[in-house]
Amino acid sequence: MLGPSILSLFVPLCGFLLLCLFVAQVLESCAMGISIYDDDLRPLELDKVKTYPLASRKSKVNLDDFARPLGRDASVADFLDSLPNVLAVQSFRQLAARIRRARDLKKPIIWGIGGHVIKTGLAPVIIDLMKQGYVSAIAGNGSVLVHDSEIAMVGSTSEDVDATLQEGVFGGAEETAQLLNGAARDGARDQIGLGEAVGRALLARNPQHRDYSLLCAAYESKVPFTAHITIGGDITHFHRDFDGAALGATTHTDFRLLAELVRQMDGGGVYLNVGSAVVLPEVFLKCVTLVRNLGHSFSDITTANFDFIQSYRPVTNVVRRPTERGAGQGFSLTGHHEIHIPLLAALIKEQA
Repeated sequence: MLGPSILSLFVPLCGFLLLCLFVAQVLESCAMGISIYDDDLRPLELDKVKTYPLASRKSKVNLDDFARPLGRDASVADFLDSLPNVLAVQSFRQLAARIRRARDLKKPIIWGIGGHVIKTGLAPVIIDLMKQGYVSAIAGNGSVLVHDSEIAMVGSTSEDVDATLQEGVFGGAEETAQLLNGAARDGARDQIGLGEAVGRALLARNPQHRDYSLLCAAYESKVPFTAHITIGGDITHFHRDFDGAALGATTHTDFRLLAELVRQMDGGGVYLNVGSAVVLPEVFLKCVTLVRNLGHSFSDITTANFDFIQSYRPVTNVVRRPTERGAGQGFSLTGHHEIHIPLLAALIKEQA
């Protein structure tokens, strides 16, 4: 019979031996690769994988495509030539080439713009392109009319909404409402489009900063300017002199004018959607629908969307749907207008 001292040593020793046995069994199981899956499901062996020399592979990017650092005395041409020939730069270059082709073919190059294009100071760039034949028409939403006319009249725009909304004075600029609402009434009377009517009314005031106005430049150059309005969406719509019937009549005339311009895109025309996420993509798609509904040919077109993010409607209604089934090519370019549009303009002119 074991004494108490021996028992006190034996019990811990047995526990230790049992633990060692358990650990050994676990290690053995791991070494054997025991799995809960059947024998017909084992990890695929890699020993027969085929390889090839890296240098023999055809790759999409090589050193010829890399960017090049610029020196201090580099020209704009040097800068454009230094850009890497990958991804968005390729799209920019292809789009610029297609815009130049459209001008050579005397096909429309239509710029559909939102108000942010004006607020980021891009009117002089677009006016310069207009003078060189790279802007055949402009389609704008209501904010374009507001911001462009304010720039022409007083040299500033873009109200601080946060500062004026609580006080109840947001959108209360008298001259802006008088100009746009009066132009709509006169345009309805004369049966002309809203864009043309606003351009005419603005120039009649001989505004101090007319050289910075797309409305003025387009009217003076007889470049079509169509305006596409969502009633209730602009500050001029709650002023006492607003006439909904006049606005509806003139903006509908502009829709029909834009549809005719879109019809003429067949065979090489271009439509650019710059900074409009909803209104102009919807209007453009309806123009495309109308053109095809009337049985006109509509192919070999180019479309592009420029914006901070690629929203559903521009991507779907401008870039993808109109160009499907071989009808053309669409581009999506994401970024800041104040960088992208001058870059596009430089590429267009450089390719000349």
